[in-house]
Amino acid sequence: MAVVMCFGDSNTHGTPPIVDVLLYDRFGRGGRWPTRLGAHEVIEEGLPGRTAMYDDPVMGPEMNGQGGLKIALKSHGPIDVLVLMLGTNDVKARFTSTPEAVVGGIASLLDIAQSPEMQTRHAGFRILLICPTPVVETGPIKGEFWGGAARSQALAPLYQALAAARGIDFLDAGEVITVSPLDGVHFDEAEHAKLGAAVLAKLETML
Repeated sequence: MAVVMCFGDSNTHGTPPIVDVLLYDRFGRGGRWPTRLGAHEVIEEGLPGRTAMYDDPVMGPEMNGQGGLKIALKSHGPIDVLVLMLGTNDVKARFTSTPEAVVGGIASLLDIAQSPEMQTRHAGFRILLICPTPVVETGPIKGEFWGGAARSQALAPLYQALAAARGIDFLDAGEVITVSPLDGVHFDEAEHAKLGAAVLAKLETML
């Protein structure tokens, strides 16, 4: 049994497809993918709205994953694997990011995770980088993601190349699951189950 930290945004948190932007909801245990990783001990670090590198002018500076990852890695441990899935919120219109800029944010997170300080603190840990599924501009939050579909569709090969350069494992979630047609961003429970199975299978090759 390994200790696995899942660090991400609302799709790691377990936010259902949004039909009412004022309603907070979350899938229960077993309904969200990090809770479907077999016998492994899982640390869930999913924050709705989290970005790889941006302070959010609407949701707050705490959405920036840079500080969040440092806090998470210093709050828990030792861990054996860090599963990192971010980038969806970085393609929101208000950040005017390019695919390359999104991957730059991911690279900064890897700089933190692979730093001697963090690796020594945890006696070394492996990293699984997951490229999130491309968004679809539909539903009640489509305005926030204007232009995000094209940006997110360009991410997978860049994430894969970055993972290869950093010597870490990679999974393209877009090859496993699709987003809900209700909001174009989040996953329903069936897709969470598929992603959990894919991550578990990947972990078995890493440990």
